[in-house]
Amino acid sequence: MARVARAEYKIWKRNSPLLYELLLAHGLEWPSLTVQWLPPTHLNTIDHVTHQLLLGTHTSRNEQNYLMIASVVVPRACRLTESDRVSAHRGAKHVCGFTNIKIRIRHQGEVNRARYMPQNPFIIATKSPSHETYIFDVTKHPSQPQSANSFHPDHICFGHTSEGYGLSWNVHTPGLLLSGADDASICMWDINAARKEVRSLRKWIGHESVVEDVAWHPNTPNVFGSVGDDRCLLVWDIRSSSSSEPILATSNAHCDDINSLSFNPEYEFLLATASTDCLVKIWDLRNTSRAVASLLGHSKDVMQIQWAPDNPSLLASCGTDRRVMLWDISQVDGNDSTSTLAFVHGGHTGTVSELSWNSSHKQLLASVSDDNILHIWKPVKCP
Repeated sequence: MARVARAEYKIWKRNSPLLYELLLAHGLEWPSLTVQWLPPTHLNTIDHVTHQLLLGTHTSRNEQNYLMIASVVVPRACRLTESDRVSAHRGAKHVCGFTNIKIRIRHQGEVNRARYMPQNPFIIATKSPSHETYIFDVTKHPSQPQSANSFHPDHICFGHTSEGYGLSWNVHTPGLLLSGADDASICMWDINAARKEVRSLRKWIGHESVVEDVAWHPNTPNVFGSVGDDRCLLVWDIRSSSSSEPILATSNAHCDDINSLSFNPEYEFLLATASTDCLVKIWDLRNTSRAVASLLGHSKDVMQIQWAPDNPSLLASCGTDRRVMLWDISQVDGNDSTSTLAFVHGGHTGTVSELSWNSSHKQLLASVSDDNILHIWKPVKCP
């Protein structure tokens, strides 16, 4: 398998100058299971734009783990010229920006997932192998650890009994955080005026197995969705008094574990799910008796999906087949997905754990994988 991955990587590398407007590869000391672009900075020049990325470590051999913020500097215009392409095919290296880890905060265990609060990007929530969820205020921590064993989250959220990955801040209500875990439960906390230890406000138990992902609806403040290893897609309303009965339940939404869900940022009834059955499915919440479309392209587990912030028809997915795929759902014809695959990023040689769209730089993506590589990339041609 490793030989196949290396052979495919060589083919991708040879063709990459023809495929990308911008491509950066940064070798991390340890793999990162999570990646998220932070809001735009004001550290820009005439020629370059500075972005920031949220990352984490997944170390081994009892090595210290860190929550990290990286600075990414890219040119405002970085289209490869014909001479660049010729040079690249001859083996010359084309550099179009750089990445640097600026902040490292000690973390207890690997960072399963990290998400910043939309209303205050200095507030970051993390999931770890512990049953606790941690909250960090970056402004209260030095850019580099000052002493050994200095793990000091600003808040510790209690409610789960096991670890998990699902994590979502409410974009309408500051401080309202959702979490899903392996204990089949969903917890909600309000960190406004909270002390060090934060107890859950609500706890929902509607899944029969691991809750893999949770997500607040971007347009409806009181609604969120959840998916899990029980193959169910559930939609909840926090105004309901029931903690076990969702307002919408779709059983057997996939043929295997459901790993991720994402509400469309513009079309309020549109939702995407990703599964270990290799499929990405598009759903209309007004009728979930069957999916609007099943997108077939991945050859193994699909781990995460995310809609593009500037194009409601563009969806990205990544998985254990070492691929990131971009789908144009405006091309869906009935339940046929053959014409929806718009682009395949094949530069990773390990499982792609997560991806993230940049909200201020159109069609710029970041992806991280088990091969310790962070990729920053923008396709030459995309819908």
